Amino acid sequence: MEPLGPGSRGPAVADVQAALRSLGLLAPGEEGPGEYDRATELAVRHFQQVRGLSVDGRVGEETYQALSEARWSLGDRLLHHDPERPMRGDDVTGLQERLLELGYDAGRADGIFGRETEAGLRAFQRDYGLTSDGTCGPSTLRALRQLGRKVTGGRPQLLRQSASFVDSGPHLIGRRIVVDPGHGGGDPGFTAGETTEADLVLDLASRIEGRLGAAGATVYLTRGRHQDPTPEERTRFANDARADLFISLHMDAHGSEHARGVASYYFGTGSGTSSTVGERFADLARREVVARTGMLDLGGHPKTWDLLRWTRMPAVRLDCGYLSHPVDRQLLLDARLRGTIASAVLAAVQRLFLPAEADPPTGTFVLPQRGALG
Repeated sequence: MEPLGPGSRGPAVADVQAALRSLGLLAPGEEGPGEYDRATELAVRHFQQVRGLSVDGRVGEETYQALSEARWSLGDRLLHHDPERPMRGDDVTGLQERLLELGYDAGRADGIFGRETEAGLRAFQRDYGLTSDGTCGPSTLRALRQLGRKVTGGRPQLLRQSASFVDSGPHLIGRRIVVDPGHGGGDPGFTAGETTEADLVLDLASRIEGRLGAAGATVYLTRGRHQDPTPEERTRFANDARADLFISLHMDAHGSEHARGVASYYFGTGSGTSSTVGERFADLARREVVARTGMLDLGGHPKTWDLLRWTRMPAVRLDCGYLSHPVDRQLLLDARLRGTIASAVLAAVQRLFLPAEADPPTGTFVLPQRGALG
């Protein structure tokens, strides 16, 4: 769809305004009918901020999909698993969170009714004498609402994910890691002279691939020099590979002359629902890069971007600096600096699998490697 923004008019704008009114973000009569005015833009910005989307005040495909999903409340419709067209919405998120609170593994609360959610729902239905059909209808809803919370002492998904990683051991041998260089093909990303973001992140991804491979991991890149997979294709590749970890690499750009530094992103809504291992790895990777390069630390942030949401394993996007800033650009154009970033990512991956008592201070971990890695 064509993005909607200030100055847009027509039925699509009216539909967005109706969704915003239903969410209590736009008062009746506050906006111009069918006109994307200032009130509509502010309401969209507020919605994007709350939902963990990029805040630009415009409605593209991702924001429109999120608005559509936000209209559903638990009980509005029958919920079930459709492998061809998975059901999505806030009602699915509500069901997942309820099952997790009751101690059932429904996957992470991402608002997508997948196989894990169906399995968790069937287990709940069996335990409470309901027909175990994997469909959330009136009788299942009544049972869910009658029961109190069982899991205490932390978020259930945190307990499961953390336990799974600790139990799997500290080594990297046999780990499957997907490294995703952003852009590619006909999308060069930010361009400065003959240098493109797509080429630089592909070079960085290759260096990370070499270091992780030397440490025993099995590493897959989502693209080569001439491909530009869609977010769905990138995440499907990682899911089909049954990866343990997904790392997406970017280098940012901004119109502000002051924009510079390293940021990391993980799946999360900003209201407590998040990929907890993803959150930890985002923090580790960013801090390792900052400690080893001296670049500015812009923090870690929860986002509901499709690239982070659709993966079935912990996923992180690492923005390694601003090519639009002269200092960051000079650093990122240096092959030695990209090698340092690759070593930082290797250290972060290894630290993710170490028990807390064996985890070294940031910037100090060095993994023995075999051969020259560039």
